[in-house]
Amino acid sequence: MTPTRITRLAGLWLLWFCPGAALAHSFGQVYNLPVPFWLYAWGATGALLASFVMVAIALTSARATQPPAYLAWAPPGRRTRSLLRLTHRLAQAIALGLMLLCIATGLWGVNSPYGNFNLTAFWIVFVLGLTYVVALTGNLYAGINPWRTLTDLGAAAGAAMHKDRTPAPLLRYPAWLGHWPAVAQYMAFIWIELNARHTPQTLAEALLVYTALTLCGCLLFGRQTWFRQADVFAVFFQQVARLAPLQPDPDRPGALRVYWPMLAVAQRPAESLSVLVFILFMLSSTAFDGLSDTLAWRRWLWADLYNAGLKHWVGTNPLAAFPQMQQIDRVWRSFWLLASPWLYLVVYLAVIAVTRRLTRSAHDTRTLALAFAPTLLPIALAYHFTHYYTLLQSQGVKILPLMSDPFGHGWDLFGTADWLQRTIIPNPGTVWHVQVVLIVLGHVISVYLAHRVALLYFPSRRQAAMSQLPMLLLMIALTVGGLWILSQPLASGG
Repeated sequence: MTPTRITRLAGLWLLWFCPGAALAHSFGQVYNLPVPFWLYAWGATGALLASFVMVAIALTSARATQPPAYLAWAPPGRRTRSLLRLTHRLAQAIALGLMLLCIATGLWGVNSPYGNFNLTAFWIVFVLGLTYVVALTGNLYAGINPWRTLTDLGAAAGAAMHKDRTPAPLLRYPAWLGHWPAVAQYMAFIWIELNARHTPQTLAEALLVYTALTLCGCLLFGRQTWFRQADVFAVFFQQVARLAPLQPDPDRPGALRVYWPMLAVAQRPAESLSVLVFILFMLSSTAFDGLSDTLAWRRWLWADLYNAGLKHWVGTNPLAAFPQMQQIDRVWRSFWLLASPWLYLVVYLAVIAVTRRLTRSAHDTRTLALAFAPTLLPIALAYHFTHYYTLLQSQGVKILPLMSDPFGHGWDLFGTADWLQRTIIPNPGTVWHVQVVLIVLGHVISVYLAHRVALLYFPSRRQAAMSQLPMLLLMIALTVGGLWILSQPLASGG
């Protein structure tokens, strides 16, 4: 077989594997950009440069070092506090009930992803929808966490058995462990999201495993410690909540402080290196999810690397080699997904090291890296929203009919089983421009927040501005990279 013949077969194989390769990202119809991509890239770069200059001129050290203005709020009166406590208990009960319903419908309902309640409720409403609610309001999850409610009930039962004395944790949580258990769980969670076969039954089984892990962690190390440092969802929503205008008042338990949105992010640095890696994985996993679905990514393995040498290992007949190449693809995707936060970490630490050398700062690289880490959260949220929000439009609304028939047995408990049966397909042009605006806006906000942090750590405005030059280049690279991923055609196999 001639090399030309092999190349043609590989090309046909790629097209057969990805028959919808010309489709625009996240859509079932072709969308051509109204202007060339490079114009978007230059426009975004110009917006970041302009925002950098304006922030450097307008933001002074005196303004940055002052704590952000806020409004204080505390529930007035005993009756209001009692009503809030009752509402809190009711919300906890509902959240726990929904979690148990997700498990029950997965075990005893139909095993159809679209006919069962649990996949839509968990992946769309909980994982996606609650993320945006927390970012807009505050850490509601901390108050209604169903696994925390479950462990609290277990602790209450244990206290009753031990004559009102709550059993002490079996082990002391090691300081060196930091938030690494949450990082490991987050990596496993995203791997499952991107690689596992999603059925209601597998989700129910995964939730049972996660529940058992959580109960064991709380038993070993205590509930407070586990949910503060080791639980993936608790740590994830802690980070997202830093973007919210509502923050708990550290001086008055039960009271709130109302900030301008995003402004509370720069109030405190990341707690540890493990939190920094967690934040970077929030960025890299979403970017990888978008990149790995593109035709360019698929072509790299299935055409370029295949013709460059893999064909000698798996066989020169593309159709015969297809099953083995699928296995290689799974390993390939898993490797790059799990490597992505470490690659981001290397680049980020290099940028911080250049910043330190450029300014001759007395702060070490670790201190500066942790200080600037939270300023990446607006970018992470922008990536997350632009990549997934159309799922709320297309599949999230299906939760209404599924509530009436959660097991898929033909019920109509609330009279909504026949609602919203038409498939909602968002307009690709509208979505593309919303994505562009949000990605650029997320980076602009990060530029502003990073400059506020710089004014806290560097003695002069000039040094603060100089310190942000390497960070600005990183922001531009992330912006252009994110827009490039969104502009790429999808391979339908992903």
